[in-house]
Amino acid sequence: MDFSEDQIERYSRHIILSEVGVEGQEKLLNSKVLVIGTGGLGAPAAMYLAAAGVGTIGLVDGDVVDLSNLQRQIIHQTKDVGKLKTQSGKETINDINPDVKVITYNEFVTSENILDIIKDQDYDFIIDGTDNFAAKFLINDACVLAKKPFSHAGIIRFQGQLTTYIPDNGTPCYRCIFQSPPPAGVVPTCREAGVLGVMGGVIGTLQATEALKYILGLGETLAGYLLTYDGLKMEFKKIKINHNKKCGVCGEEPTIKTLIDYENPSCDLKSGKLNG
Repeated sequence: MDFSEDQIERYSRHIILSEVGVEGQEKLLNSKVLVIGTGGLGAPAAMYLAAAGVGTIGLVDGDVVDLSNLQRQIIHQTKDVGKLKTQSGKETINDINPDVKVITYNEFVTSENILDIIKDQDYDFIIDGTDNFAAKFLINDACVLAKKPFSHAGIIRFQGQLTTYIPDNGTPCYRCIFQSPPPAGVVPTCREAGVLGVMGGVIGTLQATEALKYILGLGETLAGYLLTYDGLKMEFKKIKINHNKKCGVCGEEPTIKTLIDYENPSCDLKSGKLNG
């Protein structure tokens, strides 16, 4: 593709990287990333993907902007309170980079719509920016069944975690680590537990990094590892995780062949399972 003078200037810091260059920037402009959830994780992830020049970004969210969101969901502003999150996100992305085509899905993901959304633009990479276990297991299972790479992440209080799933290379999925959602009603919600706002920025930008590396074919992703972050100790830990041969969705004899809508507990503080 022929770059305009504005594009050459906009992406100059990428182009001078020998690992990216003109060819890599062209890959980014031709790539498509789906961000499910425009909250604490999805907001910074989407903004950095837009700034990097990812050509098509899909935003999935059925919620509207609430004042309590603004402490961490930086894609939205005070003037956006009451607006659809996808619309607010689209406006911010277009302000950052008019090169980006934004596709909005003003709905929450369910077993009935998620595969259609993923296949709509044949997205190259999926980012799970949701804030509940039901959505996280649904996204995982849909991506495994559709053979789509994705980044899982979660934040709560002062902690975060993330991992990356890449199909057809034997890496574990989210369900390999956490076999099933916790029962509804037995754990406190993240609204009750709280979260330091900047946690979304730390973990969400790492998700964007994983997407960019995958698209560009650079370095090593977190496939096969769980990266945890303790904001109070300022400590990262990279934990090796193994593929579970008995995993219900990606194991040797999978039992999950259709998608499931789970009930919706938000986070499991007792076992240390996190969300966005």
